[in-house]
Amino acid sequence: MPKTGDTALRLLEQRWTDIFERLAGGGEVPPSQRLRAEGFMEALVALECATPEALQARMAASYEACFGEALPAGWEDLFPFPQVPGFGERAPVVPTTAD
Repeated sequence: MPKTGDTALRLLEQRWTDIFERLAGGGEVPPSQRLRAEGFMEALVALECATPEALQARMAASYEACFGEALPAGWEDLFPFPQVPGFGERAPVVPTTAD
């Protein structure tokens, strides 16, 4: 039985939550996980289940729920549709020389 648009949107939101929770916790996200979510976003638009703008708004809300803060202003310019923004904690940099 095919999934309805609402069910597909809930599944996509779960993918975003999985990605953002890993990033918020200081973890890494495999590129394949992000690419699958982006492909899912494109598919929903192609099937006319959502618009790019609506998906970006829902994704921003998912990000805010996981990080406790909104995406930085202009994030859509850095990550145009269908890209999932990958802001996470920066890895610590430790000098390897005595300089």
